[in-house]
Amino acid sequence: MKDSFLKVTQMVLTFLRPNNLSQKMMRVIFTIYLGVTFVITCMQFATEYLKAQDSILNEVTELEGTVRGPIATSLWQYDRNQVNVLVDGLIKMPIIAGVDIVDNDGTTLISRRAYSSNSEPLSLFDVQSDLFWNLNDERIPLGSLILYSSSEVVLDRVIFGFSLIVITAVIKLSILFWLFIWAFGRYLANPLKELMVQVNDVQHDQSIRTRINLSNIEDNELSLLQSHMNNMLSSMETDRRRLLEDEQAKRNWLEEAVAKRTAELQVANEQLKTLATRDSLTGALNRGSFFETAQHILVLSRRQKSTASFVLMDLDHFKYINDTYGHFSGDQVLIHFVRTINSLLRESDLIGRVGGEEFALFLPDTNAEAAFQIAEKVRTAISTSRFEVDGVSISYTVSLGIESSSMDDQSVDTLFKRADVKLYGAKDKGRDRVEQ
Repeated sequence: MKDSFLKVTQMVLTFLRPNNLSQKMMRVIFTIYLGVTFVITCMQFATEYLKAQDSILNEVTELEGTVRGPIATSLWQYDRNQVNVLVDGLIKMPIIAGVDIVDNDGTTLISRRAYSSNSEPLSLFDVQSDLFWNLNDERIPLGSLILYSSSEVVLDRVIFGFSLIVITAVIKLSILFWLFIWAFGRYLANPLKELMVQVNDVQHDQSIRTRINLSNIEDNELSLLQSHMNNMLSSMETDRRRLLEDEQAKRNWLEEAVAKRTAELQVANEQLKTLATRDSLTGALNRGSFFETAQHILVLSRRQKSTASFVLMDLDHFKYINDTYGHFSGDQVLIHFVRTINSLLRESDLIGRVGGEEFALFLPDTNAEAAFQIAEKVRTAISTSRFEVDGVSISYTVSLGIESSSMDDQSVDTLFKRADVKLYGAKDKGRDRVEQ
């Protein structure tokens, strides 16, 4: 019993607070029907009430016609006791709520009520007639007789009919409510729930191959919806396949483009690296790259407890070459100088352009004596070489200063400063020489 009550309560709450379309539709339709039923029932109540009131009025009218003569006779004869007896008899009748007898001057002679002042009815309606006495064919007016009936009398008369109307309305509403629930569940709620479950399955299907197939579906809007949704899924599957193919083609093209671009970037990076570390004219290391690399080699040499040598070189009278043969010829002299030196160096040796016509060598694992021999080879190779530029034969010399590292040397800049002093010494002694 408790479970049934809870189930009914839950259904009523669901009806009052619907959370899906079918329940909302059922509530709207049932609310409209309930409103129409209420209006019709109220009209039936009003009709029954008015019919009962008319019937009572007719009865009161007939009763008044019956008692009018005896009351008029008693008034003519001044028999007040007889009048009171007649009025008391009227008050005891179930359809009479009150009796008034008024004389010709409007003075109330008798006024009786079947109810107390504390329990007055909601409304009163009356039937009034004139009291008179016929004397020698003359009509002598005696006053008026007023009989009252009330709404309570009418309600007592129609209460049974009202009860039947209410009971019938409740039974019809209850039966219709359960029929609504069954019909909506059978033809709308259950198919929609099944549709939502299958749509959810389609949503979780990565391949979009699942199709909607409702059970016990009839030829109605839901069947059309199922057909349209399946057509849409087929179109989506076709579009998805086409998109995947297009995406794969674009991915292949992109991979090829990225690979090609990566190769181009690698070449560009190598070129940028060369531009960042090399002198654009001679191809020798630029000043920053030379000193940075030489510093790393110096640190490594100290760890290995080996000697490294720094050779600073300056072309003799290079300004004279530029002024005499032109800057293009001067550039060719610088290029010739670097190419000549590269042919005399080891792969581990560094050459860098540290100034306009000033170059430096950093020779790892090379003591002072070996550095002097290399420097002398460079000086001899340069002084004995000649080359032509635009038909003009050019020769030049170079001065060199050498400084070798010790275990106390921690910076290439220190070696550079000491080698620079040696270089100026070579220039002071006549140039085209090596100073150690």
